[in-house]
Amino acid sequence: MVRARLSSKGQLTIPIGIRRRYDLKTGDEVQFIAEEKGTYLVPLKRKRLMDLYGVIKADKPWPGIEKARQIAGKKRGEELLRKATRG
Repeated sequence: MVRARLSSKGQLTIPIGIRRRYDLKTGDEVQFIAEEKGTYLVPLKRKRLMDLYGVIKADKPWPGIEKARQIAGKKRGEELLRKATRG
């Protein structure tokens, strides 16, 4: 069992052993779940961009950054042109 003390500001420092065990870093969030038998602290880890790599399958191969920028620029230009001609 690990103990922690609540500060006068209502802040609670999560002990280093717990932070290491759950790989908690600055900015990570935790959730407090109150139940009849006690209150639980549940780490809510943020997904890192690289954790999502490969989750969505592409229907086309990646064209490369330059081609992607060209496509995005063309689409944005078309969008602005539509807005300008509408009124």
